[in-house]
Order: sequence, then C-alpha cells, then structure tokens
Amino acid sequence: MNIFFRELKANRKALIIWSVCMFVFVLSGMSKYTAYSSGANNEIFNKMPHTMKALFGFGSFDVTKMSGFFAFLFPYLALTTAIHAVLIGSGIIAKEERDKTTEFLMTKPVSRTIIITSKLLAAFVNVVIINLVTLISSIIIVGAYNKEKDISNEIIMFLVSMFIIQLIFLSLGALIAASIRKPKAAGSIGTGILLGAYVISKITDFTDRVNYLNLLSPFKYFSYKSIINGEGLNLLIVSLSIILIAVFSASAYFFYLKRDLNV
Repeated sequence: MNIFFRELKANRKALIIWSVCMFVFVLSGMSKYTAYSSGANNEIFNKMPHTMKALFGFGSFDVTKMSGFFAFLFPYLALTTAIHAVLIGSGIIAKEERDKTTEFLMTKPVSRTIIITSKLLAAFVNVVIINLVTLISSIIIVGAYNKEKDISNEIIMFLVSMFIIQLIFLSLGALIAASIRKPKAAGSIGTGILLGAYVISKITDFTDRVNYLNLLSPFKYFSYKSIINGEGLNLLIVSLSIILIAVFSASAYFFYLKRDLNV
C-alpha cells in the first residue's frame, strides 16, 4: 500500500493539471455551440459534402443540435484522455528504470507482483478521476448551454465508452513499458501507436472501403450514432474490449516479472 500511495502522491500535481485542462476543454468546446446551433448554419452544413464533414469531424451528426454537437466534440475528449492514460500507464511502470531508482525499489521487502499491482492501481485511480472530472464537467456545462431535451444519459454512455478506451491505452502503455529495454521510449512509442489508431479512425470516416481497419482503432469500437439514438453501447464490443484490456494487463505482468530491470 505504501507504493500505491507514493504513486498517487507523485502524480498528484499532474492529475490536477490534467483535470483542470479537461474542464477547460469541455467549457471552451461547448462555448462554440451557440455559433454552430444558429439556424443560419443549417443550410451550410446540409450542403457540405461527406468528405468535408468527415474532415471537420461532423460525420453524420447534426451539430446544430446538442446531442450531435457533443458527439462531434467527444472524439477530441477521448483522444486527450487516451493520451493521458497511455502516458501514465507507461510512465508509472518505467519511472524507476528511467530515474535510476530501480535498485532502491527492489530492496523493499515486497514482490514484483505487489509493485506492479500497486502501480497499476494508482494509474487506474488517476484515470477514473480524469473520467469523472470530464463526466461531471460535461453534464454541468452541457446543461447550461442546452435548450433542448436533456442528454445526460447519452453523455454518461459517451463517457463509459471513453473510460473503456482509457483502460485500453492504460494497459497498452503498461505493457510497452514492461516489455522494452529502453523505458525512456515507452511513452513516445505508446503515444505513437495511439496517434496511429486515431489517424486510422479519421481515414475510415472518409470511406467505408477500409472499415476493417477499425479493428486497429479503439476510437472506432463504439458507434457514436447509436449512443445519440439512445441505443447505448454494444455489449459484444464492451466484452471484447474488456478481454483486450485483460490480455494487455496480463502481458504487462508477465514481462515485468520475467525480464531484468535496468538499475
């Protein structure tokens, strides 16, 4: 438990900064809703070709309505929180090797299993807090701007899908850090993979011919249109995502327990 609380304390400042940033992100994003919801923009959006809408992130959403506008804003929220997740997942595992404090940690009367479990739990708590801050901020700020029907349930579904995406990249970051010999590179490798997955999600927005690539992008695992329509999340996709998280996490344990740590 000492390692768990030590990691929480070590990441406290970064957590506060990220939380404030997510609040500001939601606030600044929703402040643009008034301009998008203007009736004068309806004809402009309707005349836009599909490729142009995909480029700007509109997709098939009606951004003049609050539900459509939040669906338009959401991928950027998911991208930001996923970056946080992959960085903390990789950083919290690699920090001792990166900072040359591995020998000090290994002298403690605790097993490697306890060490990695404590670290992952601390990272998980950070991800949960970021998600809750984004959820509460979204419900409050959307409520302040929304003049239509309440979309709190849809927002909750969006944030549940975002939480799953966060956990995928958290476990992926931990796996990368636990399996490579150069811990300093873990964060950049994880972020590179994440950005590649995001680029894939944008490419498949342009054309249906490469939809099979969506398997490589957690950002496309959930249908935002289904969430807007009140259909919730696909339970099969949720189950498969949980299995993917479990595989990444188990692999992180395997490599962390087996390899020689740099001192």
